[in-house]
Amino acid sequence: MPSDLRPDVSAHIFDGKSLSLDIQREVAIEVSALKERGVEPRLAVVIAGDDPASHVYVRNKERACERCGILSTRVDMPATSTLEEIVEVVERLNSDSSIHGILVQSPAPKGVDELAIASSILPQKDVDGFHPVNLGRLVQGDSGGLLPCTPSGVMRILEASGVNIEGSRAVVLGRSRIVGMPMALMLAQKGSDATVTIAHSRTADIEAICSEADILVAAVGSAHMVGAHWVKPGAFVIDVGISRVEGRLAGDVSPEVSEIAGWLTPVPGGVGPMTIAMLMRNTLRAAEWQAD
Repeated sequence: MPSDLRPDVSAHIFDGKSLSLDIQREVAIEVSALKERGVEPRLAVVIAGDDPASHVYVRNKERACERCGILSTRVDMPATSTLEEIVEVVERLNSDSSIHGILVQSPAPKGVDELAIASSILPQKDVDGFHPVNLGRLVQGDSGGLLPCTPSGVMRILEASGVNIEGSRAVVLGRSRIVGMPMALMLAQKGSDATVTIAHSRTADIEAICSEADILVAAVGSAHMVGAHWVKPGAFVIDVGISRVEGRLAGDVSPEVSEIAGWLTPVPGGVGPMTIAMLMRNTLRAAEWQAD
């Protein structure tokens, strides 16, 4: 285990909200400089339906845009919207040179293919980082593109903590294209150099595998699934999952893990704010590229 992970003590609780605001302040400075060149970064968010959580997430993104000086455009669509109707809106935004970033809020209406939506966004405007071109660049070891926001936020958390990733054993719980798979790639890529295991619903002895991890990323959306016996003493535990239990937000990691882990990200206030910060940085990056 890398020497900078902390065994035999209660966990440091990582303040993702504070780091997120620091990043947003940095983005605001760079946005101001870009505006002096005559470029005003603009993010368009498409939301189809009336899912309450989705509307909260969109409002949080709009507030972050305000803090960063990024213009935001919101396109509301009915819950009955079809794939064709959503793609038509996306294509209109693709052709609008004043729009630098496009995001279609998940979940999409029932029966609508989210991968098809992601594929319809121009790669250079895909600030979620879900387009096959952007994910493909990551597979090839190229981290210079628009990367998925949540895994990017996790990497910034690890960097800010000072933990040495090189040579560590990392386990990623979950294999989604949004978090799990890109997370594993980022941890394993040159420069990070973790040895990565992806665990999922068909993994045998999943608890034993997780208990060997120096870095454990839980991203399955199952409340309090990860108990203390899943965690190696002193491990860095990153809780990406989010669920509601009796009306309150809960992560994938049980509260008791704080007595075992060396570091722990809370829910809320851990990874969530970092996802938004990396979205702002992706929007800035997209605007810079399109201005050149």
